[in-house]
Amino acid sequence: MHISSAFDSGNIEVINTDSRPIELAIRQDNNSEFYQWFHFRLEGQVGETFPLRIVNAGKAAYPEGWENYRVCASYDRQSWFRLPAEYDGSTLDFTVELEQPGIYLAYFAPFSWDRHLDLLAWAQCHERVNLETLGQTLDGRDMSLLTIGDPESAKHRVWMIARQHPGETMAEWFVEGFLETLLDDANPAARTLLEDTAFYVVPNMNPDGSVRGHLRTNAVGTNLNREWQDPSMERSPEVYLVREKMLSVGGDIFLDIHGDEALPFNFVAACEGVPGYDERHAKLEETFKRAFLAASPDFQTERGYDLDKPGEANMTVGTNWCGHQFRTLALTLEMPFKDNENLPDPIEGWSPARCQQLARDILFPIRETLKALA
Repeated sequence: MHISSAFDSGNIEVINTDSRPIELAIRQDNNSEFYQWFHFRLEGQVGETFPLRIVNAGKAAYPEGWENYRVCASYDRQSWFRLPAEYDGSTLDFTVELEQPGIYLAYFAPFSWDRHLDLLAWAQCHERVNLETLGQTLDGRDMSLLTIGDPESAKHRVWMIARQHPGETMAEWFVEGFLETLLDDANPAARTLLEDTAFYVVPNMNPDGSVRGHLRTNAVGTNLNREWQDPSMERSPEVYLVREKMLSVGGDIFLDIHGDEALPFNFVAACEGVPGYDERHAKLEETFKRAFLAASPDFQTERGYDLDKPGEANMTVGTNWCGHQFRTLALTLEMPFKDNENLPDPIEGWSPARCQQLARDILFPIRETLKALA
């Protein structure tokens, strides 16, 4: 039996392979106490059964995320299914019975750095797309921005950023589905939108954390979604570079794509607590949510985060900063790590395919919101 995580986004420590169950631990993000993302490969004899235990699950960043959680697994790194798990408040236990010599196990289906580069390369080949490098991360990776449409003639500008928290890989699966839909020449909704709207898309806000196998922070342990009020090239170049571009071009809608460890639903969080939140903010938010409900059975508004009181928003959060700075609609879209409890899938749970479908459905609420801006 062999366990390895020495690859892109890998994360696990082997504590004891002689015990039953085999004892494992998740590594913390560099210079941070955050951890929850895991991704490793187990190799053994076909037909052999391996009971596994993550011994430090109870002290992870979001221990409630383990409740009713099922582990993501794949033999080919393409198709991912779920394995049942048990959480006792301290450890997470699950069992693998090998059908092939090696199996990959992860907190959610990984979105690899190579796939990220492939997405950029594919998108740039479309005549409507411009690929721009805004600068470099602390580990020297490119911060890439895709501009879709004609900014010079555009009446509206829409921003979409994803994966500020690198372990929330569903966010980049969402962006992939969104770009495929927006760049589909046979899609009349996309073609109509692009007649007067420019889209600014950052598929991965945290390249270093993604490759390092972090849950929530960049190379030096910075939580990027707490840097928007005063980012720096020393601690948070990712936010600094994107924020500077936002300030230079402006925007009408800002969408920050995330995943939530605990809540088994898709929902949005707005900027209702920022100074200056007004009827215009509220109207645009209601328009977006109503249209999204009409477009997607996977979206709901009954469950989500508690609302901020007026004037009490955390202005270091991206959505709050954007909503206040540009006086317009800014939303955080959250997807589950587990499943959509309102529409569960017993085999795959919430999956890359579901992320991509939700992204296809978001064109309609974007369009309806832009109409309301007129």
